[in-house]
Amino acid sequence: MKGLSIGSTAYKKISMFKVGTPILVLACLSMITLPMPPFLLDMLFSLNIALSMIVLLVAIYSTKPLDFGSFPSVLLLTTILRLSLNVASTRVILLNGQNGTAAAGKVIESFGHVVMGGNYTVGIIVFAILIIINFMVVTKGAGRIAEVSARFTLDAMPGKQMSIDADLNAGIIDQDTARQRRIDVTKEADFYGSMDGASKFVKGDAVAGLLIMIINLVGGIIIGVFNFGLSVGDAASIFAILTIGDGLVAQIPSLLLSVASAIIVTRQSSSQSEMGQQVVSDLFSKPKTMYIVSSVLAVMGLVPGMPHLAFLLLSSICAGIGYLIKRIADAKQMQAKMEIETSKLGNDGKPLPDQKELSWDDVSEVDVIGLEVGYRLIPMVDKNQNGELLNRVKGVRKKLSQDLGFLVPPVHIRDNLDLGPNFYRITLMGVTFGEAEIQPERDMAINPGQVFGDIPGIKSKDPAFGLDAVWISKQDNDKALGLGYTVVDCSTVIATHLSQILVNNSASLIGQEEVQNILDIVAKTQPKLVNGLVPGVVSLGLLTHILQNLLNEGVPIRDMRTILETLVEYGPKSQDPEVLTAASRIGLRRLIVQDIVGSENIIPVITLAPDLEKVLHKSLETGGAEGVGIEPGMAERLQHSLMEASNNQEMEGEPAILLTSGILRSTLSRFVKNTIPGLRVLSYQEIPDDKQIKIVNVIGNASNQIN
Repeated sequence: MKGLSIGSTAYKKISMFKVGTPILVLACLSMITLPMPPFLLDMLFSLNIALSMIVLLVAIYSTKPLDFGSFPSVLLLTTILRLSLNVASTRVILLNGQNGTAAAGKVIESFGHVVMGGNYTVGIIVFAILIIINFMVVTKGAGRIAEVSARFTLDAMPGKQMSIDADLNAGIIDQDTARQRRIDVTKEADFYGSMDGASKFVKGDAVAGLLIMIINLVGGIIIGVFNFGLSVGDAASIFAILTIGDGLVAQIPSLLLSVASAIIVTRQSSSQSEMGQQVVSDLFSKPKTMYIVSSVLAVMGLVPGMPHLAFLLLSSICAGIGYLIKRIADAKQMQAKMEIETSKLGNDGKPLPDQKELSWDDVSEVDVIGLEVGYRLIPMVDKNQNGELLNRVKGVRKKLSQDLGFLVPPVHIRDNLDLGPNFYRITLMGVTFGEAEIQPERDMAINPGQVFGDIPGIKSKDPAFGLDAVWISKQDNDKALGLGYTVVDCSTVIATHLSQILVNNSASLIGQEEVQNILDIVAKTQPKLVNGLVPGVVSLGLLTHILQNLLNEGVPIRDMRTILETLVEYGPKSQDPEVLTAASRIGLRRLIVQDIVGSENIIPVITLAPDLEKVLHKSLETGGAEGVGIEPGMAERLQHSLMEASNNQEMEGEPAILLTSGILRSTLSRFVKNTIPGLRVLSYQEIPDDKQIKIVNVIGNASNQIN
């Protein structure tokens, strides 16, 4: 593609080619209206054949359809050129056909003589068969594929756009990559839409070729007999050669372009190999297939009356190909074993010496974040095998670090033979937080809640959010997108699962070392704010505890200036981490509300009835800060009512926010954290002054009784 890019740049620099297309169109119009000498017809027919061969080869060697994005326009221009030559040659044949078979040039004469073989009936039959092949088989099939591809591509556009947005939000890609992907999606839709229309030109060209042949033959015989006094036999002989030759010169390039069109529309968009490589890889990858074919051919060759030599020769060739494929596979396997054995040897080729006595250096620290994969998933984390998972994990770390406000620790990736071959496991501090099985040779189609049909595959669950999903073959991606599924590859599945676990457990990722690094960074721009705060006002451990509380409640710590200023003000008054966390939340109230409702001025909230709040206050007084004094039945009814109210808000497309007093906020936040993850709990003091609240539900009133 780089060579094509350089060539196209040089092409644009030559001024004479800037008007190439208009000149070609004008030349076609001239051929239709002006008489053409036979020599010029020979040159143009030869050019037409060469041009069609170039188009066919470019289509074959394109790795994906969009590599030949100008194909619909090229198809239109070549069709116009060919039809113009047909009109020009028809004029010459009808005006000068009485002078002999060379009247329309050597190219038409040669094609006519070679195909007819002295019998114009045979020539007409051969030409008719060629027309049928082009029109009924190649052109009709390519047109149908182009029509279906265009429809599915257009239907899949919304799903592809959602997939791009999901990758962007997860930090897997940046803005420039997302913009380029959107452009590619638009280009793909435009391309298949154009191919749907361009296929009609090819179909019409085949019909026009048949009609032109009939006109040339019948009209030539009439003109030869009545205008030039030729006998019917002589006129039929001369004009049959000219007609068949003219038809073949036009239909052979037409057939080549029809084949090129079929190749383009049948190429997979995800294919990254040339057509020849892909076909050879698909057909000759398993020796078992070749052995079976060889056996069948051998049996057919032994049947009496069959051509024994042909069948037995082909049987031997297939057996040889199968044996060669088996040898190549065994050689690759042996090479892999040799590499493993070589890794156990030293640089001098001798076995590595026994390990030294165990020491404290052999005791490894627990990984803060660990990702373990089964042996079949190792290629996903190997750059030498085009593994994308490392880049995806790096993108997740970068996105979360920017969102949360501190550097997320590195992810230690390693293989684990104790896991199943397709399993992976995510650990934090050595503890397993997530584990799932994936299908590396398939993609996951996730049901976002509303799809327009089922798709065949292996039913599963999205490990990150628990949504219904199906593992589908990669060639069904466009179909799944058209049905409304969100399609992601295996690397994205793991990266999304990792991102979700890190977000839910971000508090465990930050320790005193990370907090000290944050203070050092803030001190570079605001030294007076940091100096004397630790350990003068609060200890490093207390500050770490406060930041962990904020992260545990889903509050990012990007605005460290506000947090530190709040601690400077309230730290001398109290050293209770809960009190200082609540004060910090009030200071960060604009950031908290913005993360929930964006720039909206009206905040929809769910509140508790006054009587219910009094009961909960009394329960806290008797049961402590953890709320153990809440009667179990009442806690269950409260949870059910809050879940129902939260689901109603989600159905309305609005965030679910529970607004309560500052005393109850932390307790209720812990109460709903794991059972109702979409519900955010705010206190009255955390609503900014310039925001208005709209009460959408009251828990514990007459219609929603809890007591």
